[in-house]
Amino acid sequence: MGPAELLVLTFPEATISAEAATALVRLRDAAGVRVIDSLAVLRDAEGEATYGELTDFEHLRGVAGLDAEELPLIGPEDAQEVAELLEPGSSALIVLIEHLWAAEAAAALRAVGGRIASGVRIPPENIEEAVRAAEARVAAGE
Repeated sequence: MGPAELLVLTFPEATISAEAATALVRLRDAAGVRVIDSLAVLRDAEGEATYGELTDFEHLRGVAGLDAEELPLIGPEDAQEVAELLEPGSSALIVLIEHLWAAEAAAALRAVGGRIASGVRIPPENIEEAVRAAEARVAAGE
């Protein structure tokens, strides 16, 4: 198995939209990752939190490909922790993915006794900022 990652994707609406669910289906169909599990967490305007599988929500039942098999690894404790991060009237999608593109490298590392000891997720905005700064240094002749 390749490295896995738990992502929390937040949305300003009180429910997961069909467009967001469709994006998850496209992610599931991508060659580089495998969606192991996902769970929606909703927080209403009064602050009450609920959670469930995407297929539990009536407005999402028509999204093609949403009913794919997933392992039930994300649980109520995860949903509760994410709910505490949400503002009232917002929602989140918890997604556990496996990086298939790295599975071969991970297997090679394990074969020689190595392992992936750590990983850091760097937000795209930080990378873009670093690229702009590096380009400015190059342009200034540094």
